[in-house]
Amino acid sequence: MNIIKRLFSVVLAICFANGVVIQTAQAALVSTEQVARLATTDESAHQRLNEMFSRADVQAELERLGLSADLAKERIAALTDAEAAALAQQIDDAPAGGIIGAILLVFFVLLITDILGFTKVFPFTRSVK
Repeated sequence: MNIIKRLFSVVLAICFANGVVIQTAQAALVSTEQVARLATTDESAHQRLNEMFSRADVQAELERLGLSADLAKERIAALTDAEAAALAQQIDDAPAGGIIGAILLVFFVLLITDILGFTKVFPFTRSVK
């Protein structure tokens, strides 16, 4: 019976890990106007990135991570137009609460490892071992 519980826990952990990794892709037609707009806004992508990185809270976070504001501006200047536009678009599309998903993922991984008996992080879990 103990082996069945352990096997079930391992299968459940693998299924959960595979379910988290799956990502969906979306495709759509792009109009000529959208392509023309992207081609003309490449310069503004560099400007938008410079404006974002010149904010005091962003500079404080960069310095906390070990990157000076001057070095960040140099790296932005070194980006190609396509890279700057892609980075600006990625920043615009990023969810404001994206960190919550990462925290939940870590919580569930630790919970499963506690249940499997590999760690002992949470006092409310009982190990299968």
